[in-house]
Amino acid sequence: MKKTTAPKRFFPFSFMCSTIGHNFIVSRKITNDIKEYQCKNCGCEMTDNFNGKRVVLNSKNKEANECLFYFFQKKQKRLVRQAV
Repeated sequence: MKKTTAPKRFFPFSFMCSTIGHNFIVSRKITNDIKEYQCKNCGCEMTDNFNGKRVVLNSKNKEANECLFYFFQKKQKRLVRQAV
């Protein structure tokens, strides 16, 4: 039995990104060192890992970033209260 798959759609921006490179902008700041990025052309999402390299933003990384963001905000609020 032969399997058939749907043909992949052609996106001109993703082709441009694969040949020239992505044009990332910071979409969300998690901590001072970790950020989430999104390509302006194709919408590809990346994040910094704990080694400082960019990796694809999958569900596991998104969940880790969400927890890290929560703890970082909590720490920042505590530091502000102690300073006053």
